This record gives sequence, structure tokens and C-alpha cells, in this order.
Amino acid sequence: MIAPPRGGAAGLADAFARLPGAARGAVWMVAACACFSGMNGVVRHLSADLPVFVLVLFRSLFGLLAMAPFLARGGLASLRPVRPRLHALRAVIGLVAMSCWFFALARMPLAEATALSFTMPLFASVAAVLMLGERMRARRKAAVCVGFAGAMIILRPGFAALDLASVVVLFAALLMAANQTTVKILARDAHPNAIVFWLALLMTPAALGPALLDWRTPDAGQFAWLALLGVVATVGHQFMARALAATDATAIYPLDFTRLVFAAAIGYAAFDEVPDAWTWAGAGVIVASSVYIAHREARLRRAR
Repeated sequence: MIAPPRGGAAGLADAFARLPGAARGAVWMVAACACFSGMNGVVRHLSADLPVFVLVLFRSLFGLLAMAPFLARGGLASLRPVRPRLHALRAVIGLVAMSCWFFALARMPLAEATALSFTMPLFASVAAVLMLGERMRARRKAAVCVGFAGAMIILRPGFAALDLASVVVLFAALLMAANQTTVKILARDAHPNAIVFWLALLMTPAALGPALLDWRTPDAGQFAWLALLGVVATVGHQFMARALAATDATAIYPLDFTRLVFAAAIGYAAFDEVPDAWTWAGAGVIVASSVYIAHREARLRRAR
């Protein structure tokens, strides 16, 4: 006997589960991009009153608390710390990367910072050669060069003032790329819950010391925003994991460009920021080169 279709939220969940993997992956990816853009908007809002390391501290703390439902599902066994030294290294890299990213968000338009952050896959491609011993062939080298040319379109050195925040964004993207490379190594043996949990657990006390040096106690409203910051960031990472589980990364990676759309909308609505044509053009070049690299790597993996 065939069960009748369910209504309401359960019916929508059933309908969503029946979608092709690529369609489900696309929905999860766009949702993840919306979460990450929302997180950046919250950071920009709070940075007017709270120091960077205070934001980093509570982002890590509330992110750790937001992991509780996922840990309950995966159990304590999923937290086994494989390669503890690499977890510690990743926490240090993550702390510096997040601090640099939050510093830049407080000092430049959201859309421009987001556009420059698209260079992260380009740095990751170079990091894979240096840290994992991967080979970089001629086409991949050319795509990386084109991507960095896109960054120059946004920065326009010699034509526009190159400020500290722009340089810090690129440094943060470099550190994020190194962080991503450590994830590739950890993912060989560690559960995804362990990768996220140990990062937050180690970063929280590491951020406490610098935060105390420039401490400002958040008020009740700011605590609510900080809690939202941690929850949205953690949910965004879970959405990203679901997107990658639903389909191949090359199928959903072009949708990462929606982060710029969300950032531009938040920047305009909340901070009266309007990205210029150079930002859109440069971001398009960077994303196109990154997508090409991702597709090229996928083809080589299938060939091997």
C-alpha cells in the first residue's frame, strides 16, 4: 500500500529529498552563501563598538555551543582527535585568519571584501603544490595568474589608493587557503564533526588572551547579535557540508558567486554601500578562473 504524501514541512522535506543531487546541492550551497554573508554583515555591524578579538572570541564560543545538536547526532566517537598537532596548527591559522578577516570587514565595503576573498581558491591551489606535493600544470598556472589579475582589477594599484584593509583581506584569504589544505589532510582520517569541533574548542581559549587586552563587555543586545553570529556561521558550515555531500564540488562551486550578491544587498540595505563596476568585473574574473581550476582538477582526478 502506497502511503499518501505528507503535507506541511514534512511534505516539503520529502519533495526536497526527491530532487536530483545537483539541485539539492545548489540549494544547500546558496543557503550556505547566504549564511556566510549574513555573518559578515553581523561582524560589520558589531565592529563599530566591539574590538576584533572580542568578536573572534564570541564567534568561536557561540559557534562551539551551536555544534551541540550535530554532536548529539554524531556521538562522542566522532570527536576522536586524529593528528592533534595538525588540529592545533589549524587553530592558530584559523585564529589569525579570522582576526584579519574581521579587521578588514570593519574597514571596507562588504562587497569589495567578499570579492577579494574569492582569491582563496587560487591561494589554495598554490598551497596544494607546496604542502601536498601536487603538480601545477601550465593551464592551472595560467588560470591562477588570470585570477590574481582579477584581484588587481578590483584593487587597481596605481589608479586607486591601496589601503591596509585590502592587503589584510588578501592575507586572510592566503591563511584561509592554508587552513583549507589542512582540512584536506585531516579529512582523510577525521570525522567532519571533529574537524569543526576541535577548531572552535582550541580557538576559544586562544582568542581569550588577546581579547582581554582590549576588553569591552557586550551589552544584552550585542550578546544577542554575537549568539546569532556563532549560530549562523556554524549553520553555514553545515549547509556547505550538505552541499558537498549532495553533489560534486565542481557542480556547485560557480554558485559561490552568490556571496557577492548577498554581500552587495546587505551592504546597500544596512550600510548604504554600492559596489562599483570594477568590483563586479574583478570578482567575475576571479570566480571564472577558480571554477576552471576546480573543473580541471576534477577531470584529472577522474583520469587518474
